[in-house]
Amino acid sequence: MARASEAAVAIVRGIGPGEFGGSTPCPELRIGALLNHLIFWTSVRGHAAGLKQPPQALADEVAEGHDFTAEPDWAETYAARSAATAAVWSDPRAWAGETALTGSGRMPARFIGGIVLGEWLLHGWDLAAATGQKLNVDEELAAALYEDIVGKADMARQFGVFGPEVGVPATAPLFDRALGLAGRDPSWRRRA
Repeated sequence: MARASEAAVAIVRGIGPGEFGGSTPCPELRIGALLNHLIFWTSVRGHAAGLKQPPQALADEVAEGHDFTAEPDWAETYAARSAATAAVWSDPRAWAGETALTGSGRMPARFIGGIVLGEWLLHGWDLAAATGQKLNVDEELAAALYEDIVGKADMARQFGVFGPEVGVPATAPLFDRALGLAGRDPSWRRRA
């Protein structure tokens, strides 16, 4: 989890305010909106879920849609919050039992931990592709992401979390195959 967080943070640090209006592989989200989505789910909700805190306890903190990028030193604040989330999920106790990301019910903590991993790596890649950067994902991270996505891709598509699967050759790198399963085209590039 620490390496996934670090990979996403490196991309976030490389994004300037002048890029916030740019398109991303998530057609409904511009760069600024996707940044705020990533920050919310990996540093607010993901942290609380790892600690097994109810999402309702966060109601006074921030709500989805909050503009974290309007805060001073937002990227460094995110780096610290993301590292804290990774530390929580690095404890085996975070993966045991049940927890919740939203108020709609509890799920196995392993399932939720996979969502947090996917937020860092999938949206990290989305932001990297949108800003001309490269997300640093080693084979171990790619394998963990792929294994998680294989187990939930169909359900994620049913709920509109993933788009339709993008065909990726079986000989492609594992991370590219994970992107395809998650409805992303690994060859997507930002438009000039």
